[in-house]
Amino acid sequence: MRNYHRARVDDNQKAIVKYLRLHNWYILHTHPLKNACDLICVKNGLTIAVEIKDGAKKPSKRALSPGETEFRDEWLAAGGRWELIESENDVNKKMT
Repeated sequence: MRNYHRARVDDNQKAIVKYLRLHNWYILHTHPLKNACDLICVKNGLTIAVEIKDGAKKPSKRALSPGETEFRDEWLAAGGRWELIESENDVNKKMT
């Protein structure tokens, strides 16, 4: 079971959420859940679990935590779609 915790939010999350909404994605914030993705995004029947990382940070600072990795692996094993988004450009490339 996923527990709530005081989540740190990447600096670019607000801008990415705004961009997703401008492109008609429904956004459910899940970052307060421990060991889960940051967002669940839905548009035109497509549901994507989204992990946001700040592309401006060093790769070591953008690494998935063990809990994030476990969530990703379980989500994908269940047949879900999961994307790592670091910028608005990633939204354009990956969220179709």
